[in-house]
Amino acid sequence: MAKAEAAKKDPPPAPQEEEEEEEAEEGEEGAPAWVMTFADLVTLLMVFFILLFAMGTIEDEKWRLIKESLKTALGTDVIPESGTREGLDVIKNKLLEDKTIHAVDEVGAMVAKEVEEIASEVEEFVYKNKLAGQVEVNSDERGAIITISDLVLFRPGQARVTFEGDKTLKQIFDLLKQFNYNVTIEGHTDNTPIRTERYPSNWELSASRASEVARKLVSSGFPPNKLTVEGFAEYRPKVPNTSAQNRATNRRIEIVYQRGSIRKHMVDILRQGR
Repeated sequence: MAKAEAAKKDPPPAPQEEEEEEEAEEGEEGAPAWVMTFADLVTLLMVFFILLFAMGTIEDEKWRLIKESLKTALGTDVIPESGTREGLDVIKNKLLEDKTIHAVDEVGAMVAKEVEEIASEVEEFVYKNKLAGQVEVNSDERGAIITISDLVLFRPGQARVTFEGDKTLKQIFDLLKQFNYNVTIEGHTDNTPIRTERYPSNWELSASRASEVARKLVSSGFPPNKLTVEGFAEYRPKVPNTSAQNRATNRRIEIVYQRGSIRKHMVDILRQGR
């Protein structure tokens, strides 16, 4: 009787309810521990391959930029691929070119220093020999320039050196022989026209004056093979020809230690030292 009554009070569970209880118990256990480790490993591998891909893409991009740069520099569309013998040769040549550029820059710095030293020596010479106002020096893109006023050297409209001018040129020669470089002697006039039988224009006058100065220097002992003579007439004025004082400034002889000549001399010395 008691068992019958208990059975009535607690009926046996239905089959569906038993299955749900079993699934719930399995769900509570969760996935095995090794699954998490495996998932981490797969993630790390994926990240590693992504990094390899990205690095390879960057190197290809660098080589592409190098090729474009070489095309521009060499003026050719045929640039060998990376990793080939031709590619290595191109890179080697590029390195040699960079080295050459560095050497050229070094020579340029030496030339600039030498130009400044020449200008400094001339300034000191002018001061010691009391030539201020007659001789001046400056430097520009041409080189070191010694300027002598025509008032010191010539009479108006003439190209024959005066007695005082001859003395000044002998002093200048003592200065020039200190430097073993080629020089250019330039003749300049103002814009006042001249028409004589000997000098039909300022071209002839400026060239004759420069030639006369060169002749005087050679007679003093300056090597003639180191001299060049040029006449520029009125076409390279220092100041506008708007006053008598400005025109006097433009009438001049310039003795130029050109940067190109100094550079060539220094390059020859460097080659002899190798």
